[in-house]
Amino acid sequence: MILIANIIIALFIIVGVFFTVVTVVGVLRLPDVYTRAHAASKSATLGVLGILIGVFLHFWWIKGHFSVQLLLGSVFLFITSPVGGHLMSRAAYMSGVKPTELTVGDDLQEAIGEQKSHEKE
Repeated sequence: MILIANIIIALFIIVGVFFTVVTVVGVLRLPDVYTRAHAASKSATLGVLGILIGVFLHFWWIKGHFSVQLLLGSVFLFITSPVGGHLMSRAAYMSGVKPTELTVGDDLQEAIGEQKSHEKE
């Protein structure tokens, strides 16, 4: 049973490290602030969650300690990290940061235009 638990724990931690490495590569290689924010918020969330779940399972299955703090930290991170990434991208858009030339469409421009026209009324 300990061997199976260790394999599951190691898989969660390896997946978490993989997504963390994907985050680093994405932040360093992607062309603009919007794609970097996407890489940082989505894959970093999965990376840290994988590591936290692996640590939680280690303490619960191997050490016999049920850590509510790790569970609460995982839930808090799962909720706040994507929202924070979205808000930072939206703030960059509203402050006029231009996307890369590779960007195909700008769907947010229409929504912002409609919002501003409703505010004038």
